[in-house]
Amino acid sequence: MKIVHKLCLIAAGTALFITSACNKKLEEHPYTVFSVEYFKTPAGFRNAVYALYSGMRYNYGPEGAVGIAVDGTDEFTYASEPRNGSGGTADYLTLGNYSLDFANGAIQTPWNRNYSNINLANAVVQFAPVVNIPDAEKAVVVGEARFLRALYYMLLVQQFGAVPTDLGSGDLKFNQTAYQGFNRLPVADVLVKDYNVIIDDLTYASQNLPDQRPTGAFRLSKAAAFHLLAKAYIHRGYSAAKQPGDFTKAYAAATEVINNQSKYGVALQQNYADVHKPGNDYNSEILYSVERIPGNNNANEVGNPTGIGGTKGIDANNDFVGDYTSVKAPLASSSTQPVATRTVTYGRPIRRFCPTPWLYNVAFADKYNDSRYEGTFRTVYIASVTGGGFTASTDTAFILAKTNREADSLNGILPAGPRLKPYRVIAPREFYMIGGSIDPAVTANMYPSLSKYEDPAKLAANDEGGRPFVVSKLSEVYLLAAEAAIQDNHPADAVTLINVLKLRAAYRPGLSSAEITNRYNVIKVNDPADVTLDFILDERTRELCGESMRWPDLAVRGKLVQRVQQFNPDGANIKAFHVLRPIPKGQLDAVADNNKAQYQNPGY
Repeated sequence: MKIVHKLCLIAAGTALFITSACNKKLEEHPYTVFSVEYFKTPAGFRNAVYALYSGMRYNYGPEGAVGIAVDGTDEFTYASEPRNGSGGTADYLTLGNYSLDFANGAIQTPWNRNYSNINLANAVVQFAPVVNIPDAEKAVVVGEARFLRALYYMLLVQQFGAVPTDLGSGDLKFNQTAYQGFNRLPVADVLVKDYNVIIDDLTYASQNLPDQRPTGAFRLSKAAAFHLLAKAYIHRGYSAAKQPGDFTKAYAAATEVINNQSKYGVALQQNYADVHKPGNDYNSEILYSVERIPGNNNANEVGNPTGIGGTKGIDANNDFVGDYTSVKAPLASSSTQPVATRTVTYGRPIRRFCPTPWLYNVAFADKYNDSRYEGTFRTVYIASVTGGGFTASTDTAFILAKTNREADSLNGILPAGPRLKPYRVIAPREFYMIGGSIDPAVTANMYPSLSKYEDPAKLAANDEGGRPFVVSKLSEVYLLAAEAAIQDNHPADAVTLINVLKLRAAYRPGLSSAEITNRYNVIKVNDPADVTLDFILDERTRELCGESMRWPDLAVRGKLVQRVQQFNPDGANIKAFHVLRPIPKGQLDAVADNNKAQYQNPGY
């Protein structure tokens, strides 16, 4: 592997973070040169870990990271811009239709960013014994470094399979010199090493991190470590490196958090829609987010907030946005486009990813009893311009109806009827989706847009987002525990765990207790036999839709090919080998070995 890890290069241009107290948000402080001796000082030791926190921004929020996590799944396909061949979007077309090769730019996001951070984490762990700080504090700092190293590795393994633990100086040793080897062989043995490293690191973190994170900052805690440990055991349990007891241990790690929520300072939000609500980023359900500060591009290390991709900003707040500016007023003859001006809240409609029909029609089939569809997608748009009978910031411009029947009723019985409402009602049959029948009088490129990353605090409509990006939350701990329970042959426990989330899903503000109970009774699980792996995956969609984990969710569980073939017509070209990404071309070109093909994943 060609990794030029001289100390002066590791942090060149890297923004490190310092904090004056454990309950403050991490703020930027740049260093450009490190030395081995600096790592051995208290300041260098701590600053290296803050750099590890910062580096995670490349993996959560930027367009490439989002693309490899959601595109070409049962949930999302490529939207109009990649489909029409717009500049800079080819990577998302080839990700989604499975024609990608080793030159795809999006897959390089973790490949080019994670190894330097793994090497930096190796330095923290390696030099910790000689750093002169109290042992208790040292254990926490090492716990943070080992958690983050494990996560950097997981992000690589779930995309590429086996990746090196030896970066040139030995397994998990800090490397200071240019290295042109690629310690990936034999693949089966290296994959075992990868999972051992991940699980050992997370076990240490679960024992040494603080019980709770600060209320207003995303420093790591035991709850976050137990969550990721449970996920690591589950991932290994489906892999060729599986070990006896993986699912049992996953269940134990997950239920440790579920059964001790007060100890770990965590709790589900009462209302699903509040979990990702702007201004509620530090709520008790969120175990770990990649820290950003809304409206502060400098602190977020975003030099050009209107750029797309390649930075540490959040493109996810724009990637899923349909072209709301193109939607016309109710009368087909009207030229008014009541949301013609882009808004900060709705974002920049760059239309990279749109829902599959399965996501809308099947996963979220029950939009009445289950509140999670409305807590995931924007369905109502307010006018942004005044004219044509609309007042900006006051009048409803259009809504996306939940069903065709609802749209027909609101529009006046027939699809082409009088359209009696003062606002446009768009029927699901008019959404821009695979197989949709687009009405050009309404819109060419509109569909339900993911609302979880909306950022009303950003400085301009076209800007990247700046909110903390959720990595782990308590609701997923319930899902992991339920999955482990069915794989460990006690499915009745899975029913109990799933129904906790179903009860929360039935809640909407303003409903009586009796009505919530009625809705819960419709959607709850009654029979343990119904809780299969496919059911768990469906429930993960309803709970975690669009949260940058679906592609690896399917790939590591051996479900990617089946579910893409079944639910995503754009992915008809998918083959068995697509469960791993290709090793990037630049990596293979740099290897000092003429037999480069032996390092590539099968099929590429």
